[in-house]
Amino acid sequence: MNVSEVEFGSLLTYAPRGTSEKAKLARTVMTFLKNDRMMNSGILSSEYMAQIIKKEIKKLPFADYFNPNAVLVPTPKSSLLKPGTLWIPEQLTTALIKNGLGKSSETCLERTKAVTRSSGQTIGVNRPKALQHYESMQVKKLLFEPKEIILVDDVITRGSTVMGGVNRLAEAFPNAKIRAFAMMRVMSNVDEFVDVEDPCIGKITMNGEDTNRDP
Repeated sequence: MNVSEVEFGSLLTYAPRGTSEKAKLARTVMTFLKNDRMMNSGILSSEYMAQIIKKEIKKLPFADYFNPNAVLVPTPKSSLLKPGTLWIPEQLTTALIKNGLGKSSETCLERTKAVTRSSGQTIGVNRPKALQHYESMQVKKLLFEPKEIILVDDVITRGSTVMGGVNRLAEAFPNAKIRAFAMMRVMSNVDEFVDVEDPCIGKITMNGEDTNRDP
């Protein structure tokens, strides 16, 4: 892997061990996001969150991510994709494009070998490393050369999946500007949790075999 640092943007946060009312609300939002549940407004969570970004885009720090040149690529699931399987990152990219936040959604990054699901695994112990993600993915060529690519994920912890995917995309599209976007990021340190909506731009960097995410 030749890419050791990637910029990412994120809109929401949640703290798995938070006990405040805000933290409880954030966990509820995370559950809705991970299952693309219907909101009280009668629309899917993916569409609702895309509409939030569209409405607030001018004041969001990652506003320039969603420009007319941006090709949105959903992050692959940890398992091999089966017909009819709910794929939340793809739901998000479709909703974002529907709301005019990018050029197109392209499912060109795919998993060729299943890896251990990161959710529920102890950080730094059983979670797959960036290299494992990289080795278990491949890129399908597009009919055009994208100028910009945004790799979109639903929830990001340390960024191993993103780093593996970005490296695959960088090999396939060496002239493209590649960044990542996660709708929600995990705040393992409860003291760093502020509110469910806490937009940011940060960095994911390689640290040996591991990845670090800041913030």
